[in-house]
Amino acid sequence: MVETRELLDLTRSLAGPYLSQCQYPWQALDRIGEWCLAIGKTLPEGEFEKRGENVWVARDAVIYPTAWIAGPCIIGHKTEVRHGAFIRGNAIVGDGCVVGNSVELKNVILFDNVQTPHYNYVGDSILGYKSHMGAGSITSNVKSDKSLVVVKTGGERLETGRKKFGAVLGDYVEVGCNSVLNPGTVLCRGVSVYPTSSVRGVVPPDHIYKDRDHIVPRT
Repeated sequence: MVETRELLDLTRSLAGPYLSQCQYPWQALDRIGEWCLAIGKTLPEGEFEKRGENVWVARDAVIYPTAWIAGPCIIGHKTEVRHGAFIRGNAIVGDGCVVGNSVELKNVILFDNVQTPHYNYVGDSILGYKSHMGAGSITSNVKSDKSLVVVKTGGERLETGRKKFGAVLGDYVEVGCNSVLNPGTVLCRGVSVYPTSSVRGVVPPDHIYKDRDHIVPRT
C-alpha cells in the first residue's frame, strides 16, 4: 500500500523514471538534488531558462519578483511561484503547480498540478499528482526527540533510516486547512483530511481522515 508505484503515477513527474528505482518513495529523499541536476542538464533551452546556479525555469512559468529560488531546482511549465515564496533548493516542481504566498519548499518533489497555495511548509516530502495542501497546512519533518522516522502501517514498522522525513501524498490527496502531517505520514491515493487535523501513520486509499479514531471509507 505504501510502495512508490501504488501511491504515485510516475508519468506525471520529470522525476518519474528516477522514482521508479525506489521501492518506497522516501528512499528518494537523499537523491532529489542529484536528480535535479541530471534532469536540468537535459532540458531544452527553447523551453527552459537557466536562472542563476542550477535553477531551471520553464519559459511559460510565472515567477513573482519577490519569490526566492535556490538551486538545484526545476520549475515546470505554466507553474506559478507567487509573492514571498521561498524555495530552498533540492526541489523538482512539476507542470501546472502553484507555489503560493509565503510557501516554503525544501527537498521536495511536487508532481504535476500540485497546489501549495497559501502559507504552507513542505519539507523532505513528495506530493503526488493533483494533490492539494489547504491554507496553513504543513509537513512536520523532524520528530521532537530527533530520533529516526518510522512509517507505521497496521502492525508493521518500516524503518526509513532518516532523521528528516515529512510526508508522502499520493495522487489526488486533499489536505484540509491548518492541518499538520507529522513525520512519516503517508496519505494514499484519494485521501481527504479534515481541517485542523494532526495526522500520523498511513491513511489507506480513498478514505477520509476525520480524526485518528474516525478514518472512514469514501462513499
